[in-house]
Amino acid sequence: MKVAKFGGSSVADANQFRKVGNIIKEDDSRKLIVVSAPGKRHEHDVKMTDLLIRLGNAYVKDEKYKSYLITIMDRFSKIISELKLSDQLTKEIEDKLHSIMTSDLAYDDMLNCFKAVGEDSSAKILSAYLQSLGIDAKYVNPKDAGIIVKNDPCGAQLLPESFEAIYELRQEKGILVIPGFFGYTTDGILATFSRGGSDITGSIIAAGVKAELYENFTDVDSVYSVNPSIINNPKEIKVLTYREMRELSYAGFSVFHDEALIPAFNAHIPVCIKNTNNPSAPGTMIVANKKPNSKCVVGIASDSGFSSFYISKFLMNRELGFGRKLFQILEEEEVSFEHAPSGIDDMSIIIRDSQLTEEKEAIIVERFNKELQADIVTVHRDLALIMIVGEGMKETIGMAQTATRALGEAKVNIEMINQGSSEVSMMFGIKSNDLHRAIKSLYNAFFE
Repeated sequence: MKVAKFGGSSVADANQFRKVGNIIKEDDSRKLIVVSAPGKRHEHDVKMTDLLIRLGNAYVKDEKYKSYLITIMDRFSKIISELKLSDQLTKEIEDKLHSIMTSDLAYDDMLNCFKAVGEDSSAKILSAYLQSLGIDAKYVNPKDAGIIVKNDPCGAQLLPESFEAIYELRQEKGILVIPGFFGYTTDGILATFSRGGSDITGSIIAAGVKAELYENFTDVDSVYSVNPSIINNPKEIKVLTYREMRELSYAGFSVFHDEALIPAFNAHIPVCIKNTNNPSAPGTMIVANKKPNSKCVVGIASDSGFSSFYISKFLMNRELGFGRKLFQILEEEEVSFEHAPSGIDDMSIIIRDSQLTEEKEAIIVERFNKELQADIVTVHRDLALIMIVGEGMKETIGMAQTATRALGEAKVNIEMINQGSSEVSMMFGIKSNDLHRAIKSLYNAFFE
């Protein structure tokens, strides 16, 4: 039994739905299908989820919303008519949107319901299309599938008891089509995972039914060793470990949501990333373990939009409770940190810019000075992080030397480095405007 998840590009229009139908027909073991909301049809298009968010925000704020509603329904209607499916399906989607608008749900719960319509509608359309091909298929709501969650401001979290209910899906006949991205609380309230959460649903279903393989269909033949927008025709990665993929997805690799593999990882289920537009390509396998390789670096990931607090205090290392007090300030100001490299008298705290308004920055600096009695507190903005990833890096001599030499040759100044905290990655902090130059030099050093 395989679980196949199809991303937004795979269900962007009627032609893509047809490709998905062919892929499902080609392999009888693809029994459970998870789908995203329709993605972009072209570069300047808008994802369905973004349209639904705009509709929801406009409606709850009592602003003009009908243009969004018309755009959404036109797009669904076009897919349904081109697939020669019943107009009743279009009416069902429109009725769903109107029922959300007339509900008495709380603000956040109503927005979640709007956001979930994309995935829910994709699943209903795909199941109807498969039936039109003579395939025994049916739509399964996440509640009926057993996806029970607890709501959380950062995204719904699956409850452990869900896996027992999900396992029962193995007993169902035919093909089951399940919408990704959302589940239900024990009170029956719809809750969404964090953005990109359809990958999470796919991984949860694969773990729950104990699938032999979780296939994740996207719009690329494989995972690449570096961002193709920076390096032309980068090398493909044939095999990755879970830990390598986790590090890569965290640091800017857009193939996978960075939480997505956790359920599959815990259940030791292999994952294959494949291309809906080229399904015969072998793709990239993600496994628990792989054979050691002399060229241990598999990828170079990067992401911008970071800032850092630099805190210096003489004899910081001897002051009991210094770290606890520092992180308590961040917790009380509702700011999470990404990395915290430190020395004996200083520490850097790396934070995503999205969490750090000017007002928040001023408050934290004041509290660091006052409550920690710091000698120096400075803030550095416009930072980018580069992650060099590969199993066995910790045991391979010369990794840091190769990386720092490459950055030096590119005339890129290293703002910070963090190697010892991970066995599979080495992190560098640099200025954002040096990012492309740094990546090109590192790629040349490790892959050319």
